[in-house]
Amino acid sequence: MDKPDERNRLDAMAQGIIGRPLDRPDGSAKTSGVAPYAAEYPIDCAEGVLVLATISRGEVVEIESAPVLAMPGVLAVIADPRMITRSAQGGAGESPVREIHKVDYHGQPVALVVAETFEQARDAATRLRIAYRADDPAKVPLDSEDGRASHEPFGEPVQQGDLDAAMRDAAHAVDVTYTTEGHASAAMEPHASIAEWDGNTLTAHSSLQMLKYNQKELADALGLEPEQVRLIAPYVGGGFGSKLGISAELTAAAVAAIELGRPVRVVMSRQQVFQTVMRRSETRQRIRLAADAEGRLDGFGHEAWVSNLPGEEFAEPVTQASEFLYRGAHRTLRIDLARIHRMTAGSVRAPGEAVGMQCLEAAMDELALVSGIDPVELRLRNIPEEHPSQGLPYSSRRLAECLKIGAERFGWDGSDRRPLQRREGEWWIGTGMATACRVHNLNEAQARVTLSTDGTAMVESDMTDIGTGTYAILGQIAGEMLGLPPEKILVQLGDTRYPPGSGSGGSWGAASTGSAVFAACEAIREQIADQLGCDEADLTLKDGEAITGNRRIPFTELLKADLTETGHFKNGGIDEQFAIAMYGAFFVEMGVNAYTGETRVRRMTGAFGLGRALNEKTATSQCLGGMVWGIGSALTEALMFDPRDGHLVNHDLAEYHVPVNADVPALDVVLVDERDPAGSPLQAKGVGELGICGAAGAIANAIYHACGVRVRSFPITPDKLLAELPDL
Repeated sequence: MDKPDERNRLDAMAQGIIGRPLDRPDGSAKTSGVAPYAAEYPIDCAEGVLVLATISRGEVVEIESAPVLAMPGVLAVIADPRMITRSAQGGAGESPVREIHKVDYHGQPVALVVAETFEQARDAATRLRIAYRADDPAKVPLDSEDGRASHEPFGEPVQQGDLDAAMRDAAHAVDVTYTTEGHASAAMEPHASIAEWDGNTLTAHSSLQMLKYNQKELADALGLEPEQVRLIAPYVGGGFGSKLGISAELTAAAVAAIELGRPVRVVMSRQQVFQTVMRRSETRQRIRLAADAEGRLDGFGHEAWVSNLPGEEFAEPVTQASEFLYRGAHRTLRIDLARIHRMTAGSVRAPGEAVGMQCLEAAMDELALVSGIDPVELRLRNIPEEHPSQGLPYSSRRLAECLKIGAERFGWDGSDRRPLQRREGEWWIGTGMATACRVHNLNEAQARVTLSTDGTAMVESDMTDIGTGTYAILGQIAGEMLGLPPEKILVQLGDTRYPPGSGSGGSWGAASTGSAVFAACEAIREQIADQLGCDEADLTLKDGEAITGNRRIPFTELLKADLTETGHFKNGGIDEQFAIAMYGAFFVEMGVNAYTGETRVRRMTGAFGLGRALNEKTATSQCLGGMVWGIGSALTEALMFDPRDGHLVNHDLAEYHVPVNADVPALDVVLVDERDPAGSPLQAKGVGELGICGAAGAIANAIYHACGVRVRSFPITPDKLLAELPDL
């Protein structure tokens, strides 16, 4: 894709299939327990349990395996150099670190115990004695005054004009620092793998998001060719970034299967998932906003300090949306990275904007307060006409419409933003709002479509469905293009024997793999048009029939053999010509208990412009899920590490507090109609992560409006409010 696709072919098909709120075809299998997840295949397996390091930095000196090997049922204690010690970053396509004897963080896998039963393996793993040589763990500098000196610049900073002068000369200015704690993906299905080795090919059932990369990562770790690795993942119980790359349980299971010559299953416990797999980095963010008397930004600064393990090439892209969201000729954007010894920091639920937007939007509320401008109006006044630093035009952008439609739907009243204006019994009540924004990404993808002589079709891709509705959406695209009802289309996903899709990550799955399905269907339409002697544009496929001129021929009569095409989609530089993103707005009403500091989300509205909605139900569901994550980021979620030895204290769902039913009111989602020809040939963009980006900022702003306490440290827990609540 090297230019906008203005054809709008999906609307032109006029089938009425695309966009409809159709149920997910995999839904009944999942809710009834029929769908097999990674650990559930009926394979006779030996069972493996990982053993994790109890130091934060150092090396393994000795593993006393003999006593454990003498225990009943124990088959092996494995500490093989092919076993990885960190999760692979999303899209790496190569093995992460494999130095199994070098310890870089508390909870790092250092061995695998394999036994006939899970209980035997678990018991043996707890009894395995390991001797270490421990080094002092690196300090975490984010909270110290001289923290900047402990960091290194990451990437290319943006430096335009003179921000210091803009701040000095501004009619209204804000210079604030916010912090956010680390997050865990906390997917419902733990990381699990079953590996089988036949002497030449390694077959693994595993919980993974991006198989075309994962295949290469596992092959690299094992010293195999990618063609010798088959990955199978038709059902994935959530990922949120934690399964973008392979994790330790997969390579451990694979090595054990090769060594023992029998299938091996390794399932991480919930605690091991938290201790070993990807975390989102904690952040410290300084935001500077300089505005004229009318509230128009002249200066914009966003600097962030984040962390990761030594050797990792990923830093939380905190300033990602700040590059293009608001105006400001004088700009400073910068990310600094500290090297610390905690588990790998990587992509977690909208990396970058999820934490960057919540702090930026809270700071924008502070600017609205000092300038006396309605927060909605302040944002409307600061929508740029072009990318502030690159000068690129925006593709379709419905930000202003989302702000206005969301405000009307919510019943926004920005006339009096002074806090402590409304009290109901023990509760202070307030409202807040924020912008939503998420970059749009495209990834190379392939999909194979077959139109059969019996009037059915099949779609095949190694694309995964992590709960996002991929099965439904790809079927709807094929149905719209081929004139078949969705029940006559079989979608086959999650197997590296199928063509390589985009994978589920970065909100690019539907637009990228969907575009590959679209391209394959166009090629099939061309074949049919050639057979009928007409132009493809003059061909109508509807209700299982081909129609051109005065001819109407059922597929069952027309096709003498199955028609198969593989669509191949890739980004040809369209994102170098346009600033392409998804936009929206959040509005929320909060209650703050005047005595306890307890917070409650009373109601919340999100209005989102995301290009064409390919399935209204699944798109709405993704927005709802993002808003729930926003509630967690605002109020409850925080990884807590013991500063003495670096171990994760709250390493399960009992102590890492994700929002539950009682925390979430009935949420209201509005999909603002949009087509974006630069977004994809489908004129659709991503949706999966948009709903979280900025949501926590709206909640923070509503808390301030309710009780007058501005908390600049997320999550906003009652202890941070109690000391500052007004006297009753």
